[in-house]
Amino acid sequence: MTTTPRLYRKPVSTFWWARRRSYLIFALRELSSVFVAWFVVFLLLLVHAVSSGNEEYQRFLSWSATGWVVALNTIALLFVLLHTVTWFSLAPKAMVLRIRNRRVAPGVIVGLNYLLWGLLTAIVLLVVL
Repeated sequence: MTTTPRLYRKPVSTFWWARRRSYLIFALRELSSVFVAWFVVFLLLLVHAVSSGNEEYQRFLSWSATGWVVALNTIALLFVLLHTVTWFSLAPKAMVLRIRNRRVAPGVIVGLNYLLWGLLTAIVLLVVL
C-alpha cells in the first residue's frame, strides 16, 4: 500500500487581512457598503414617515432618537466618511481626465472632489439651517 505525500500548507489566520494597513483599509471600505445601504434605508423610512403625516413622522423621530439607532447612525456616518475619503483618493485611477491632450494631475482631481464636497455640504447646511 502506497500513500501519496501530503503537501504542507502553512496555517493562515482568519484575520490575515488585518495585519497590513492597506488590506485593512480595503476590507473596511468593502464593509462600508453595508452602512451606505443602511443610510439609504434610513432615508427611505424618513421619506415614508414624512409622506404619511405628522403622527407617523413624530413616531419616526422618537424611534430614530433611541440609543441603538443613534449609535448605528454614528457608526454608519464614520464608515460612509471612510468610504468617501478612500474613493476620493482612488478617483484619479478610476477616471483619467484629459484637457488639450494632457492628463489632469491626480492631485487636481482629488482636490476638486474635496472642493465640491465642501461646497455641496455648505449648500445643504444653508438649506437645512
